[in-house]
Amino acid sequence: MKTGRASLLTKLVILILFVVVAIQLLNVRGRLQTAEADYNTVQAQVTAQEAVNGALAEDIENADDPDTILSIAKEKLGLVEPGEIIFYDTTN
Repeated sequence: MKTGRASLLTKLVILILFVVVAIQLLNVRGRLQTAEADYNTVQAQVTAQEAVNGALAEDIENADDPDTILSIAKEKLGLVEPGEIIFYDTTN
């Protein structure tokens, strides 16, 4: 009879260990999915920032170019040349 109880107790302990390991694996899987989502978000931010940095580097390289200076002044600062007229489309 003792071997029957020991084997039942052993089976119960193994079952409990199996359940604990399964729960831990599910927990790790959830954390991994969260980490992958965070990684994808950060990777998208890095890509966007690299595009911004590239545009700024191009502006720095062409800082002495009169056409670049003129386009920056018009597009980013809203400046106009003397005698230039700007028409705004108000139909939309």
